[in-house]
Amino acid sequence: MAHHGGHSLELAAAPELDDDGHAPRTGNLWTCFAHIITGVIGCGVLALSWSVAQLGWVGGTVAMLCFAFVTYISAFLLSHCYRSPDLEKRQRNYTYMDAVRTHLAHLALWLPPVRQYLNLYGTCIAYTITTATCLRAIKRANSYHNEGRDAPCGADGEHFYMLLFGAAQLVLSFVPNFHSMAWLSVVAAIMSFTYATIGLGLGLAKTIENGTIKGSIAGVPMSTPAQKVWRVAQAIGDIAFAYPYTLVLLEIQDTLKSPPPESETMQKGNVIAVLATTFFYLGVGCFGYAAFGNAAPGNLLAGFGFYEPYWLLDFANACIVLHLLGGYQMFSQQIFTFADRCSAAMFPDSAFVNRFYAVRVPGVAASYQLNLQRVCFRTAYVASTTGLALLFPYFNEVLGVLGALIFWPLVIYLPVEMYCVQRGITPWTRGWAALQGFSAVCFVVGTFAFVGSVEGVVRKRLG
Repeated sequence: MAHHGGHSLELAAAPELDDDGHAPRTGNLWTCFAHIITGVIGCGVLALSWSVAQLGWVGGTVAMLCFAFVTYISAFLLSHCYRSPDLEKRQRNYTYMDAVRTHLAHLALWLPPVRQYLNLYGTCIAYTITTATCLRAIKRANSYHNEGRDAPCGADGEHFYMLLFGAAQLVLSFVPNFHSMAWLSVVAAIMSFTYATIGLGLGLAKTIENGTIKGSIAGVPMSTPAQKVWRVAQAIGDIAFAYPYTLVLLEIQDTLKSPPPESETMQKGNVIAVLATTFFYLGVGCFGYAAFGNAAPGNLLAGFGFYEPYWLLDFANACIVLHLLGGYQMFSQQIFTFADRCSAAMFPDSAFVNRFYAVRVPGVAASYQLNLQRVCFRTAYVASTTGLALLFPYFNEVLGVLGALIFWPLVIYLPVEMYCVQRGITPWTRGWAALQGFSAVCFVVGTFAFVGSVEGVVRKRLG
């Protein structure tokens, strides 16, 4: 008996490694679901009721369901690309970029990295705009509460808050290993869920209080048909921004334990997550539209459709700000790492790039390792995202541009191509034709949304 106990202790001391030599993965269906929800629900949820308002009751609902379907198909195709094409060989693709390198070597060099980093950069601009709107909303909600609805809240533009957010991000950019702190994603998940739920609850409460369901079949009327078409395109771009989680899907799949095969667990996770997200998004979008009708604000929690309870609005907006403070870093750090690697490879002998200076920080035991290239690049990066946000502070249009920009290339085209390679689907067969048709339709939708959103940004800028 004692011998048996000793044996099990020995096993515990040397845990079995996974087939790629990594520590054993422990993820299951529920951690997978939690990760996806964290990846999906972000500040895109705030624009949904505005999107439904532009599309009307029928169009808005149908558009959301279509995007849910497309997101599911995309995730289904991509989850098969976690293992390399030969299923017997045990090579894993840990990230989206790894999968593209394995399956589509000819494209991997330039297309995805450019699009992916452009998307991360654009999202940082969107986060700067959103944070400023939310901080201003907190200030206004308090002054409306204290001085009544007609309170002159000063014409305090969002510029001050954008600069404030930029300054905060500049400081956070120099915190070592900030993005790998485990609590960051937990906090982000709780925050995003909290403000999305508050938005849903307030919309529901307001609809009940009104006693009628507002809105129309055709959505917000515009002065000319052309304007209506552009508006619809922006709304589609906004929904495209809110849904897909393709870029993080393989990272999530890489946390799952097997057996059962990771792709099986991921399929189930995809179904549950897409159903839950759609239910949630339809709730936020439709209750928001039911509450405000054609006057639905661009940003549900900062557009002053709601005035009371003011403390709840303050809390929701504070949650958004906290979520975006961390989110900005999670995205930016990927670009910083990429820039550090590239500059070290290009200038191996440069002291500016490779030399670290030890700087004493008062109140911190260890000295800070300062690198001049990092200081310059990160400062320029944060300054440029803040500058662009100041130039184009248009929440819905900027989200639309971003959503449309990544939608076809990263969410549809590459997963379809990789799946064809993975499954050995030969051209001009029925399966191939179906996938290419799906891709073509999505290309048309994505291009339409992109053109409309760019038109919106330009018109607002010139107007």
